[in-house]
Parts: sequence; structure tokens; C-alpha cells
Amino acid sequence: MFNNIPPITRNLIIINVVVYLAAFLLPQLDYYLAGYYPFSPNFQSWQIITHMFMHGSLMHILFNMFTLYSFGPILEQSLGDKKYLILYFLSGLGAFFLFNLWNFYEIQQWTAELYTNSNVDIQKIYEEADMSKYGFNPNSFSSTETELNLYLALTGRMVGASGAIFGVIAAFATLYPEARIGIMFIPIPVKVKYVLPIVIIGSIYLGISGNGGGIAHLAHVGGAIVGFILAKIWKKHLYRFK
Repeated sequence: MFNNIPPITRNLIIINVVVYLAAFLLPQLDYYLAGYYPFSPNFQSWQIITHMFMHGSLMHILFNMFTLYSFGPILEQSLGDKKYLILYFLSGLGAFFLFNLWNFYEIQQWTAELYTNSNVDIQKIYEEADMSKYGFNPNSFSSTETELNLYLALTGRMVGASGAIFGVIAAFATLYPEARIGIMFIPIPVKVKYVLPIVIIGSIYLGISGNGGGIAHLAHVGGAIVGFILAKIWKKHLYRFK
């Protein structure tokens, strides 16, 4: 059955699984390959790509790979290898950008608040956020809520293929809006053109409200926006791709 999956989708699944197992066996990879806020001392340029292949738990990677398996093959066959890869990676980059754009907004607010307190050394927070030197130690400095929020933003990591996969889902919904998909707890299949907007609105609310439960909901939105835009651009020429 696995050999029947188109090659790009199959190889993406394989790479994700291999990286997940490698990070499980070598936990230090989690630090080097996860995505960090671009102005954090933990950020490295390659993380804008490698974070897409990292996952925080077994359920996380299982859900993402099952979703990719469900939607990816149809798009790979419709778009062709090149455009399918462009869709996947640009969606992942869009996820990284939007997630960190919101991070930038919040960090600017916290920094402005801390500047009003002359007793707070913001530079020290940045220095102590360097986990290669100090590890993760949120109690290493004066514990006001704003200082802690800033520290956690600088040490927080972004992992997972979810942004790229949301781009795949959004592209699928744009190209095949009448397709019906099954949803847990709903007894009948629902058209994907109705499901995606609800998911996106929910993700925006959870991402902005801070009730996301440690999930990068705005990354999902960023990936979906890129997937939607690319599919709209390509839709008129769908049958010319190959």
C-alpha cells in the first residue's frame, strides 16, 4: 500500500518519520532543528526549513502524516511534482512567517512595558534565553509575568509539518471545494469548502487569544493562506501543469 503513494508524498512522509526517530534517539537535535523566534539567541537560519520535519509527540506526527497521506496524493497528481513541492515548502514558510510576525508584535509590547521599569535588564533576559549556554531555566531571573513571557517567547520552539499540511488542505479545498470529507463526531461527510473556513477562524481566535494549548495555531493560518493563494493562481491552468 505504501508503494502506491505518489513519490513526493511518500518521500515527505519518510523524511518526517526518519527525523522524528532521529530526534527521539538524539534529543539534542530538537534544539538545533526546531524553529525559534528569528531574533532569539537560539535561532539558526536552517530552522526555517528543518522545523517542518520536527514533531513534539507521536500523536502529533501520526495526525500530520495521516492528513498528508489523505490529501497529498491527489494534489501531487493534479499539480505535478514541482508545483506540489513549491506548495508544500512555501506553505511551511508562510506558517513560520505569520507565527513569528505575531511573536514580534507580542515581544514588542512586552519590551515596551519592561522599558518603563528601570530595574529590568532586557539584554540579560535575551542572554539567559540562550539555551546552548544556560539550558531552559525560566526561574533564573526576576520573575515578573512580563519578563517570563519574554523569556518563554525567546526559548519557545516551533515544530511540525502542520503549516505545510494546512497549505495542502487549503489548496485541496480551493481546487476541489465540492469534495466531501469525514469529520469526527459528525455522522455525514461535509463539503471541504465549509470545513476549512471554520477551522481557520477557530485557529485565528485560538492563536490571538492565547488559548491555543501550546499549539501554533497562527502557523496553521499562515500555511493555509499560502496554499489558498497558490491554488487560486494555479487553478485556471490546472490541466496544463503536467
